[in-house]
Amino acid sequence: MTIKEMQKVLNAQFLYGEELADLDAQFVFSADMMSDVLAYCGRCSVLITGLCNPQVVRTAEMLDIVCIIFVRGKMPDDNMLALARGKGISILATDHYMFTTCGILYENGLRGGA
Repeated sequence: MTIKEMQKVLNAQFLYGEELADLDAQFVFSADMMSDVLAYCGRCSVLITGLCNPQVVRTAEMLDIVCIIFVRGKMPDDNMLALARGKGISILATDHYMFTTCGILYENGLRGGA
C-alpha cells in the first residue's frame, strides 16, 4: 500500500511529504512509547502514534521509517515538520483513534512489522 493510498483510506491530511506519496509500505507499527518502537518495530516502514514530539521523528529516522501517521487529531508543530522535512519522512494526520487507524490499514492489506 502506498502512502497516498493510506492517506485516502484514513481520510488523513498530508502535513509533509506529498512528493513521497508513491512510496510503498508493507508493514506498520503503532505505539505511543518510543522505547517500544525501538525495541519491537522490526521491519516497519510506517509508524502510527499519538505521541507528538520531536523524539518521534528522531526515532523514525533511526529505524528508516518513511511515514509517520499521527492519530486522534494530533498536529505536530512547525519544528517537528521541519525536522521531518530534513529527514525525508512523510507526515500524515488523522482524526481516527489508533485502534481504528490500525484496523483500517489492516483491513486494506497492511500488516504489523514486529
